[in-house]
Amino acid sequence: MERTLIIIKPDAVQRGLIGEIIARFERRGLRIIGMKFIQMSRDLAERHYAIHRGKPFYESLVNYIISGPVVVMALEGTDAIQAARTTMGATKCSEAAAGTIRGDFGLEIGRNLVHGSDSVENGQTEVALFFEESELVGWSRDTDRWIFE
Repeated sequence: MERTLIIIKPDAVQRGLIGEIIARFERRGLRIIGMKFIQMSRDLAERHYAIHRGKPFYESLVNYIISGPVVVMALEGTDAIQAARTTMGATKCSEAAAGTIRGDFGLEIGRNLVHGSDSVENGQTEVALFFEESELVGWSRDTDRWIFE
């Protein structure tokens, strides 16, 4: 089982898309093991986006993610990283396929609704940045046997 961090960004929160986005990950078969509604601090945003420090878009990225509340979720499942990224669609919304979150609801890369971990290692690091281990709930759904082999 892999873990991934999903952030429902301020644009999605402001547009009332929280429930729709959560539902898409649940329908995909990913299991929510942690979830919070937070106002991200600048410090946390800078740590989260540290890999982009020094890039021209870094400051606007940090300012954007702290501009309003976000939902952070830890999801778990078989190939959770790839499953979540496929569900989200391409980072550049104009390249995202119809049926994906970004393809259905996004227009611009700077307002692309969701963040998802891009590797198993980053998934572990990002989940740990936003959640204490005690905040994650390991559980089984009765439907898991119909989703996971």
